[in-house]
Amino acid sequence: MVFEDAAVRDWDFPRAVSGVALLVEHARSLGLAADVVLAGSGLSAADLDAASEVTAAQELRVVRNLRSRLGEVGPEVGRRYRASTFGVLGYALLASRTVHEAMNVALRFLDLSHTFAIPRAELDGRQVRIVVDGSGLPADVRRFLVERDAAAIRAVLAELAGLTIGAAGTAGSGEVRALAFDIAELARPLSHADPATLAVAEAVCRDVVGRRRERPGFAGQVRVVVTQRLPRGAPMVETAAALGVSERTLRRRLTAAGTSYQRLLDEVRGSLAEELLGTGRLSVEEIGLRLGYAEASSFIAAHRRWTGETPGARACADGPRDVMRAVHPPAPTA
Repeated sequence: MVFEDAAVRDWDFPRAVSGVALLVEHARSLGLAADVVLAGSGLSAADLDAASEVTAAQELRVVRNLRSRLGEVGPEVGRRYRASTFGVLGYALLASRTVHEAMNVALRFLDLSHTFAIPRAELDGRQVRIVVDGSGLPADVRRFLVERDAAAIRAVLAELAGLTIGAAGTAGSGEVRALAFDIAELARPLSHADPATLAVAEAVCRDVVGRRRERPGFAGQVRVVVTQRLPRGAPMVETAAALGVSERTLRRRLTAAGTSYQRLLDEVRGSLAEELLGTGRLSVEEIGLRLGYAEASSFIAAHRRWTGETPGARACADGPRDVMRAVHPPAPTA
């Protein structure tokens, strides 16, 4: 049995907003208001519905707020995770044929997860060990994140295959947790296995991570924050403030990365415009508003500059192409 290497070695990658939403949901269940948990993150409760991604720094801020109020509740938070929490990666996990295949899919697209403690899978005699390593995490949140991520892995494996890894299978210090189960379980079939759905979901995963990996580091963080603020036009002053830098520093760091704020803004708008036009669900006017344009004419002019054609012509040419509607994805289990 061969395990793939994790797609990332560092936790500082953009992640779906659903991870922060889950943290806020846990806080609310214990009587803690959303604005308290989101303080200092640059996010509001409304952003949890409107935004698609957050930076690792934003989620870390929320983790710190939660921990400061509720203590080391990482295991409790981790038990809330389900395959559906991971969006299209969750579809790929559910559609995998075996536990082994699902584990490799998770490692292949690890930067579509919410993990901070980078896991690795290894064989130890007749046992499989999933090592959740938090040695590179900030010391103040290390225990919380390692325990949360280990509990999330246990919860998703239980959902996918009924695989139980209890406390006896957990060992290590605050930096590392090792989850162990019998090697025979790798061949356990999954109830929602569907090769066609898996192929489509993996293609979408490759598309999403491909766009993210094009702009790593600081430029990638800027893209995420720009996306969150598009309906308001994503003014540079707001983006710089959310990243904790001055406008001058923002310009300088983007120049060093070989790009500019306007170029990133156009990239984000162009990518999102293509996605929204392709679904066929929104009018040109509605898409323009989502991209931060006050008038449809401004969006139309920008789209013609990017592509050489109007958004209406692109929408007609593409037609509805929501790839996940092309198959019947398995419904997440309760």
